[in-house]
Amino acid sequence: MWENEVLEELHKIREQHAKSFNYDFKVIFADWQRKQVASKSKLVSLEHKQRSNKTLNSTPKKEENYHADYD
Repeated sequence: MWENEVLEELHKIREQHAKSFNYDFKVIFADWQRKQVASKSKLVSLEHKQRSNKTLNSTPKKEENYHADYD
C-alpha cells in the first residue's frame, strides 16, 4: 500500500486535536474559529464560489477525457 509520511503526521495531529475535544465537532470548530481570530488571518473560509452554467454543463473534449480509451 502507498504510504505518505506527511499525510500520516497530519492524520496523527488531527486525531490528537479531535481527541482533546472528545471528538465534539462543534467544540473543535469553535477552537478553529478562536485560533483564526487570535491569528488575525483566515484559517477557515466559508465563502461559496459560484460557477457559471458553462462550467457545470460542459463536456470534456476527447483529448481531455482521461478515460477516452474506454469509449
